[in-house]
Amino acid sequence: MVEPILEKIFAARRRAVEDAKKTTPLAELMARARSIAPPRDFKAALMTKELAVIAEVKKASPSQGPMVQQMDAAQQARQYQEGGAAAISVLTEETFFGGRLEDLSKVKETVSLPVLRKDFIFDPYQIWESRASGADAVLLIASALDMVSLRQLIRLTRQLRMMPLVEIHHLDELGKALDAGADIVGVNARDLQTFAVDLRIPLSLAPVIPPGIIKIAESGIKTRADVDRLRQAGYDGILVGETLVRAERPAVKLRELMA
Repeated sequence: MVEPILEKIFAARRRAVEDAKKTTPLAELMARARSIAPPRDFKAALMTKELAVIAEVKKASPSQGPMVQQMDAAQQARQYQEGGAAAISVLTEETFFGGRLEDLSKVKETVSLPVLRKDFIFDPYQIWESRASGADAVLLIASALDMVSLRQLIRLTRQLRMMPLVEIHHLDELGKALDAGADIVGVNARDLQTFAVDLRIPLSLAPVIPPGIIKIAESGIKTRADVDRLRQAGYDGILVGETLVRAERPAVKLRELMA
């Protein structure tokens, strides 16, 4: 039986986290996290526009391979800010997505927007690591975490004054996210087991997400028509990566999507 992609990614992340713990002890991360400037308000940024865009710095993916020959993460983020993004997502997973935690730090130094660390997070060490690197928010994948772990990571994220974006793909994961205390829910159109994308997933789940929860649609957003459908479905924001990464002029493409 072929090992699902998500399991391969988490196996690689577990090895990477163990290596990181040997290189940088938790106590050192905690000291760094407490010494840097407070996080920017990710949640407030998502509420300033009719439909907020979280624009993603993403170099590669398991399904698409490398998306660009070379990418300067800071320059890409600067383009997103010029185009009107509300926040920046930085994919920091190395083995499958070509990211680096240093990319997040560079982006944070370059733009004035809140920055989300998008990665495959399962260990409190990664939450401290995120804050020490300047993250203002982190992505937590509901399907990859048991309830105890999800609650623990949400609680620690908030204790460090960051915001958790809890990602779901199925209806049963919505209940899990809400029970764990999520107030920003991302509905991913991409199935992380197969990496198939279906925009009908976020469209179908939008009506059952309770009022008061910030709703973010993720993945598969390519055209202005896609954006309009998600806006009409009631989403507060969208997370867009590949469409902007592949654009010759990301700021212009972002303005086109949101015009």
